[in-house]
Amino acid sequence: MNGHLSPDVTGAQRRVIGPYMLDRRLGSGGMGIVYLAHDGAGRQVALKVMRPELAAREEFRQRFRKEAEAARKVARFCTAAVLDVGLDGDQAFIATEYIDGPDLSAVVEAQGPMTGSTLEALAVGVATALSAIHEAGVVHRDLKPSNILLAPVGPRVIDFGIAQLADTLGGDTGVVIGTLPYMSPEQGRGERVTTAADVFAWGCVVTYAATGRPPFPGGGDAEILYRVAHHVPRLDGLDERLRPLVEQALDKDPARRPTAQQLLDRLLGRERVTAEAATRLVSDGWGLAGPAPAAPQPRPRRWLVPVLAAITALAVSVAVLALTLGRPDRPDGAALAGRDLQIDGVKLHVKVLSLTRKGRTVVLQWSVRNDGASEWDQWTAFGTGPLTRGSTTAPRA
Repeated sequence: MNGHLSPDVTGAQRRVIGPYMLDRRLGSGGMGIVYLAHDGAGRQVALKVMRPELAAREEFRQRFRKEAEAARKVARFCTAAVLDVGLDGDQAFIATEYIDGPDLSAVVEAQGPMTGSTLEALAVGVATALSAIHEAGVVHRDLKPSNILLAPVGPRVIDFGIAQLADTLGGDTGVVIGTLPYMSPEQGRGERVTTAADVFAWGCVVTYAATGRPPFPGGGDAEILYRVAHHVPRLDGLDERLRPLVEQALDKDPARRPTAQQLLDRLLGRERVTAEAATRLVSDGWGLAGPAPAAPQPRPRRWLVPVLAAITALAVSVAVLALTLGRPDRPDGAALAGRDLQIDGVKLHVKVLSLTRKGRTVVLQWSVRNDGASEWDQWTAFGTGPLTRGSTTAPRA
């Protein structure tokens, strides 16, 4: 989102809000406009400036201070931390950590739905963020794909700085805040909203990430609200490992939904997982090639046996040639031997990279490459981490 300041920021007096210098506009929403800005030390922040007609109301200003200060207490687990809140004349602002990355909706629209370990890492990261937000007594109320940024270190949930404290919602009956396709039934009815609404939104977000559409698709607003309140969610295409938990999160009755912490525990297959541990699991494996699996749990090894059988056969062939013809000449980096395989409809090419002897031990280095058009999940296929390259050490016969 490169560019200049929007036309509404022209005069020199409007280029500075509080201690922040505005650099460029990042986007806007129902509550205000978001700018990339920096402070006196040059630190970049995302500065959300509330709309003047809201900030001019004393009732809003009082609630704003209370709710924004509560957001500052949210731990920095998979969230964009709230760094500062303030009022500058008729301008109310929230400064948060600037996350350099696209949002989930932009990535899904450009690259298609997520699968496998990438999808699992997203589900864990968002659940971790909700756990931290709820622990601080805050309800997000508007969790949606555009409020989830995919940073280099993992997914980050943003825009909870204007969420209302769970214990201040008693007087809000009839006030509807949220985005229709990701809104819980109780939100749509204007009822009291709790953390269970965020869990419902988590189920909607995970469904969108996995299928490219929310679980209650529809035309107009009235149709979407009706589907959310009365229809079974559309989950075809959702990973079967995530589907049971998503179904629980999308229960019409908020009392029957799991909490964010329970989501996290069940996703990682542990009795209770801290947000810090979950964040580390996601961030450690989240890189340019996509996040690593959310947790090291045992998986089926249905591909490992045929792949290793092919590699062993190649290694024997290489060893025989080496004994009969001596060390074969080959260009640096070239494979000693290769073979094409097809497993579960996926075309693979396996290569023996080196075969060396160290004392009474033989070390074999090999690699596996997907040559087909079908996607594959290496975690499920091999029952281990990304296994595109490996080595095997065995006693010398």
